[in-house]
Amino acid sequence: MTDPIADYLTRLRNAIQAKHRVVEVPASNLKKDITKILFDKGYILNFKFEEDGPQGTIKIALKYNPQTKVSAIKSLKRVSTPGMRKYTGYREMPRVINGLGIAIISTSKGVMTDKEAAALKIGGEVLCYVY
Repeated sequence: MTDPIADYLTRLRNAIQAKHRVVEVPASNLKKDITKILFDKGYILNFKFEEDGPQGTIKIALKYNPQTKVSAIKSLKRVSTPGMRKYTGYREMPRVINGLGIAIISTSKGVMTDKEAAALKIGGEVLCYVY
């Protein structure tokens, strides 16, 4: 697999499309950090890290509106790819849907949202957009 982050986002996208409640993805430290951000911002219901085998898995409980059955995540878009990396400084931080969505950024201080990176005045690699 050449792009594990794109695989992670695609698994989430496919599970949302199929209206699954829980999705399992292979674990890595970067995927764990992205999952924590999605949980903190209210895009997923819950998550659990399971240490089975050499790699482990992440079980993610997806969040849906109880009345309309619409997912909390409307779109997951990979920005920086292995073939074309996208970097940004803190002054040119991307705005997702005029501030309503989040951009997940990999910085020297760890993985964080665009707003947190701008507040700390650090830039980094733009991993994905979520709204």
